[in-house]
Amino acid sequence: MNDSFAYLPLLVATGAAFITIIILAANRERYHPVVITLHIICATLVGIVAVYTVINPLIFPIAVVLACSTILMLAAAVTNRVTRPREPKEKKVVQVQEVVETTSTENLEPVSGSVSLLEAGKNFTLIASEALAKEADLVPLLDSINASLIFETHAHGGAILLVDGFEDVLAVKSLAGDFPPPYRLPEDLPHKVIRVETNFRFSQFPLTETIFGAVACSGRGELITDPLSDIRIIQNGPEDFLKCGSYIFIPLKIKETVIGVVALARRYGEVAFTQREYDIASILADYASSAIKIVYSYQEVMEHAELTKEGDIACKLQATLPPKLLPTIPGLSLGSFQRIADGICGDYYDIIPARKDRISFVLADVAGKGMTSLMVMVMLRAMLRLTVNTTQSAATILSWANRGIASETTIDHFASVTLINYDGEQKKIQIATAGATPVLLYHAATGEMEKISQMSDPVGVEKKTEYQDKDFAVETDDIIITYTDGVIEAPNSRGLQYSKERLLEVIVNNKHLSGKEIAEHVKTDILKFTGVDNQHDDQTLLIIKVQ
Repeated sequence: MNDSFAYLPLLVATGAAFITIIILAANRERYHPVVITLHIICATLVGIVAVYTVINPLIFPIAVVLACSTILMLAAAVTNRVTRPREPKEKKVVQVQEVVETTSTENLEPVSGSVSLLEAGKNFTLIASEALAKEADLVPLLDSINASLIFETHAHGGAILLVDGFEDVLAVKSLAGDFPPPYRLPEDLPHKVIRVETNFRFSQFPLTETIFGAVACSGRGELITDPLSDIRIIQNGPEDFLKCGSYIFIPLKIKETVIGVVALARRYGEVAFTQREYDIASILADYASSAIKIVYSYQEVMEHAELTKEGDIACKLQATLPPKLLPTIPGLSLGSFQRIADGICGDYYDIIPARKDRISFVLADVAGKGMTSLMVMVMLRAMLRLTVNTTQSAATILSWANRGIASETTIDHFASVTLINYDGEQKKIQIATAGATPVLLYHAATGEMEKISQMSDPVGVEKKTEYQDKDFAVETDDIIITYTDGVIEAPNSRGLQYSKERLLEVIVNNKHLSGKEIAEHVKTDILKFTGVDNQHDDQTLLIIKVQ
């Protein structure tokens, strides 16, 4: 009875050997081929000898097989140690460690229990894409970046500051956790957690000051493990929440341009940041810069599209301001031309048959371009068209317009304006000028050219400015000329300007022609002078010839 049960372990060993062979064959992709082969040989030998021993009860064969199997298993163990196991093809994953090894000599693995750095970078991009659907709001993206940096580096607090290119400052855009301020706090600021945090959250730092500015200017990160020995780190007080611990500062870059700074902090008395954690923060900062670049690029595209849309609307509106056709006025021959340099024009002219005894001519050159200059232009046009049909003089009307525009605190543009009132019954001219727009009078009887305008404050500068009238009589064939500075300052390919002298020469040489023909000759001569070069400023000319 005992002899019968003695063979039972051999039968179990045989079954286990065949099960081992089946399992190894089914999972052959997970192991090295040599290791699999040795295991199968061992299992096969054990199975065969176990069956043989049951049939022929001899101890020697099974002893030899067990010895050989032990040697083969040892060889398999050595092979498994010195070779890398193969990953399943369908589940092969590129680890962050492999990516980091291509760029650094350190083996950077994800922090235990956290998402991989690649997944964090992917998350930044996804949040940046979501931000595009929410009017390109950076706040959720920056908060997510900040949270990931704090988590991956085991920091106690983090901050993200972005560069304001217009003011050359770093502004805090995201703040989370405990962050002892490394800059000098205002002397009158109470040392309370909420007050200090609020001060930091809304702070702006010049690029030439604080550790934030130093990192932004140098473009190099900083790992500070001993803040007491670093003069750039300011200790603000004895309170524990103000004591500075270890810091990591990483610049955010788009190509070689620094767009901000990432700052991470650990509390005083805690273990300092390591080089490995600094490297992790650097990798995430690179991902963050790319994500921020996506939002910045989208903002630029949308801003350009909005400006283009506004510019198109403004250009269409402005096209309605000048007279479509010069009116036919008894006793006068009129000529004009206007060439717009680019986009919204800063020049404006108008001809207003106000009353039977008054025809008003307006020429204005508004400083700058864009929507604000268009607003000034529209306001001027409305004011002048409403007031020229009164009995007030040109100077009074211009003074009224000036007070109206100068009183608008939201408008900082100004304009040079000429207002000419012509009385056809008495052949008298009355002018008032604001700024430097010239008015010239060609006397047909003597052949002399006289400047009749005078310098004064432009409209919109000082609301108390009072302008002066100038009255004079005109004769048949006399010519009144007014123009903006873009006419005489038009450059040619050699950088030479068209000049006032050349303008007047063309006018005098064609004095026998109509006002319209004189203006056409001037326009042709300017184009001949400047050639195909780009136009740098708006050009407007108004010719009034007395008949």
